[in-house]
Amino acid sequence: MMPEKYLFEYAVIRVVPRVEREEFVNVGIILYCSAQGFLQTKYTLPEERLRVFPCELDMTELHERLRAFERICAGRKEGGIIGQLPVSGRFRWLTAARSTLVQTSPVHPGLCVDPADTLARLFDQLVL
Repeated sequence: MMPEKYLFEYAVIRVVPRVEREEFVNVGIILYCSAQGFLQTKYTLPEERLRVFPCELDMTELHERLRAFERICAGRKEGGIIGQLPVSGRFRWLTAARSTLVQTSPVHPGLCVDPADTLARLFDQLVL
C-alpha cells in the first residue's frame, strides 16, 4: 500500500541586498502543509557569499529577520501578532510579495509523504 501524499506549498527565502538590482541569494525554505498542520522554515546565512555584493549588510539584522520567520511559523506569543494567526494566515503573510532585504519567491505546490523530510530535501536542493 502506498503512503498517503499530502499537498504542500513552499517558497524560497531570499536575501536581496540591493532591491533595485534584483540580485539575490537563496538562504532558506518555508514549507506549509495544511493537512498536517505543518509550517516550518529552515535557513542558513551564508555570510561569505553575501559579502560579494557591493553594499554593506548588517548580518545581525539579517539573522534577526530570519529568526522572525521561525518565531512566526511556531506561532504563540513569541511570533507576535502575526504568530497568533491560523497556520494558513501565517504562511500567506510570510510569503506575501514585498520589496525588502528579505523576500520570498513565488509559492510553489507539490505532494509529499512527510513535510519535514520534504523541507530538508528542498533546502538541500535550492539553498545549499
